[in-house]
Amino acid sequence: MKINKATRKDIPQLVSLINGAYRGEGAKKGWTTEADLLDGIRTDAASLEEMIKKNNAVILQSLNENNELQGCVYLEKMESKMYLGMLTVAPLLQSKGIGKQLLLAAEKYASEQKCVAIEMNVISVRKELIAWYEKYKYYTTSYTKPFPDNVKFGIPKQPLEFIVMRKEI
Repeated sequence: MKINKATRKDIPQLVSLINGAYRGEGAKKGWTTEADLLDGIRTDAASLEEMIKKNNAVILQSLNENNELQGCVYLEKMESKMYLGMLTVAPLLQSKGIGKQLLLAAEKYASEQKCVAIEMNVISVRKELIAWYEKYKYYTTSYTKPFPDNVKFGIPKQPLEFIVMRKEI
């Protein structure tokens, strides 16, 4: 498995991977799906391009030996903290250690960027995902955030909010 920084040329494959892992019937083949919580897409090419263009952000991607995309994670430095988002693994490849490797690569990157902590927003009802992060020493803070009222992020099927999780590094 190789992990490298995504570029603009990788955007079409990233859009397909991310939307396929989070939304729709195909996403239900993996354990990290949001398909029962949200309709609509998870991201689009324009949003990913904005992320890649930021000077303080990167999308790390995991590739197999044939250079096929397996997963990705978005990282954005915010002062002394690293924001982690969109940790994604293809549904049929989940539970094979790819997510763990991406998480470790994200932590290494955050450390190299002199960050003191990593923070992320997790939908509060995603108990299995929260437990997975807790296994890697992330903890739930007392902070919550409203789910965005913007179809660009999906259309909630029920009221949703984020909890903020954190890990000191």
